[in-house]
Formats: sequence, C-alpha cells, structure tokens
Amino acid sequence: MSRLSLTAAEEILAGVLVRGDQLGKALSVAIVDAGGHLISVKRSDGARALTPSIAIAKAYSAAIMERPTNMLYDWAQSNPGFFAQLSTMAAHPIVATEGGVTIKRDGEILGGLGVSGGTPAEDQQACEEVLKELGYELIFAAWGKNRG
Repeated sequence: MSRLSLTAAEEILAGVLVRGDQLGKALSVAIVDAGGHLISVKRSDGARALTPSIAIAKAYSAAIMERPTNMLYDWAQSNPGFFAQLSTMAAHPIVATEGGVTIKRDGEILGGLGVSGGTPAEDQQACEEVLKELGYELIFAAWGKNRG
C-alpha cells in the first residue's frame, strides 16, 4: 500500500496555488491521506476565512468516498436524507460539489485534494490540471460500478 508523502502533497499544493495566481484568485488548498487525515492545508494571502474549512471538507470527501466530489452530486440529489446524515457519521462534512478530487495513482487511492476560493468550475479545473500534470489518474468508475 502506497502512501502520499508530505513532499508529494506539497508539490500538489504548490501547483494549485500557482494556478490560483494565474486565475487571479486567492485559494485555499487541502490535502488528506486515503483515510481522510489532513496532511497539509494552505491559504493564499487574501483567501476568504471559510475557504480552508471548505477545502478540507472537499479533500476529505474525495478521499473517503473514493470519487471526486462532483461525482457525488446525483447521489446527494437522489437520496438527500441519507446523504445529509453522512456528515454526522464522518469527521468532516461530506460534500457533493466541484473542487474535490481523489488522488489516485496506479489504481490506488492515495488521498484527496480540495480547493476553495474560485468559482466551482475554477476549483475543479485547478485540481484536475495539477493532478494530471503530476501524473495522477483522473478516471473513476461511476458510482455503483466496479472500482476503477
């Protein structure tokens, strides 16, 4: 079983912060391990006060649900009562939105990346571009299908 090192997490964080600068956005970025435990979080100068907590929730959700957070949206809509209860069972809220991407390499879930501070589409784009650039996988099986 591989682990996501602090060095790898910092590389991802740095890449996302550069993307934020390119977009002219003050972002917060969080990285958790496969169990949802925080490895690192950074908040750009000028990022709104709540963005670190949002980034952590996105990263946590992407890691423990083993899917990017935008893949959880249909499930949250189809079963809102149960989905809302997940947050009472977990260490952090489970969110179904853009900007939380599962960190995966060689088919293995290593953790989650969460970004907050841009538009939802900008948060998602920053996650995907940096992970792709660093060689992480961005293909996930649809919910309810075999893991991929």
